[in-house]
Amino acid sequence: MKRCLLCFAMVCIMCVASVAHAGKAVIAVSQFVEHPALDAVLEGFKDELKEGGVDVEYKIYNAHGNMSVVYQIATQIVGDKPDMIVAIATPTAQACVKQYDKVPALAGTPMLFTAITDPLAAGLVSNYEKPGGDITGVSNQMPMGEHLDMIRKFFPQLKKLGVIYNGGEVNSISSLKRLRPAAAERGVELVETTVTNSADVQQAAVSLVGNVDAIFIPTDNTVVSAMDVVVKVCRRSQTPLFVADTDSVSRGAIAALGFDYYLHGRQTGAMAIRILNGEKPADMPVEFQKKLAFHVFPTAAEKMGVTIPEALIKEADIIHK
Repeated sequence: MKRCLLCFAMVCIMCVASVAHAGKAVIAVSQFVEHPALDAVLEGFKDELKEGGVDVEYKIYNAHGNMSVVYQIATQIVGDKPDMIVAIATPTAQACVKQYDKVPALAGTPMLFTAITDPLAAGLVSNYEKPGGDITGVSNQMPMGEHLDMIRKFFPQLKKLGVIYNGGEVNSISSLKRLRPAAAERGVELVETTVTNSADVQQAAVSLVGNVDAIFIPTDNTVVSAMDVVVKVCRRSQTPLFVADTDSVSRGAIAALGFDYYLHGRQTGAMAIRILNGEKPADMPVEFQKKLAFHVFPTAAEKMGVTIPEALIKEADIIHK
């Protein structure tokens, strides 16, 4: 009899675990700024959960690039008492992580970060393989040398490359730390200019005109949110523009070697489903998206005075028109 009762109890526990989120899961999302790449991450995340049959109530917040709002949103999310927190981009992830130190009651609430260049430097986790605590996610860290090799396919004699980035974004600082030695190895001089917000981007782009062979925009949220301004400056000055964000190619850049951010979001969504089904973030290694896609936009190149060789067009995974 005791054995029967024990078996019955174990079955009940398993059933409860399997349907822990059979009801509606509340997921709070903090996104740093609106631009196609980050929007695609959120879209992919939501599609993955929808196709996985997860019923979700989303509480979605967007700071529109305002750092003070980022911290207000993090505080609001704590008050929402969600089943899960999702932070899209480094500034929002850092703000949410700080809440775990301030609010003990937040312990046990899983958090996923996504579209983060360097989770270690950002202080989100202390170990990629064993994150520990309540936080893990997906990183978009890229091999910077491959970006330079891509640009040199267009300009084999590349000597000076302009780079615009926000010196306040940890993800951008990480990218530059990896870009500098890669450029030195290839004999390319980086001409760096920094911005603090999207309003500074136009002047930064203008300052590079005439001083560089081409301009490169890393995965910097502030600059990417003002990509249209950079494109206009490059067209007027006939300065070739390359980017690390493939979603920015359709906005007027010549080419990019980067991730599909929609798939990045789906990968994050798959991790969310595992957590909602009972896995612990502490035991889930940080994931990286490995596959890079080569995008080219011949018409955009022509508007900047560049003709893309047919051989390069044939190499492209996606040709924008």
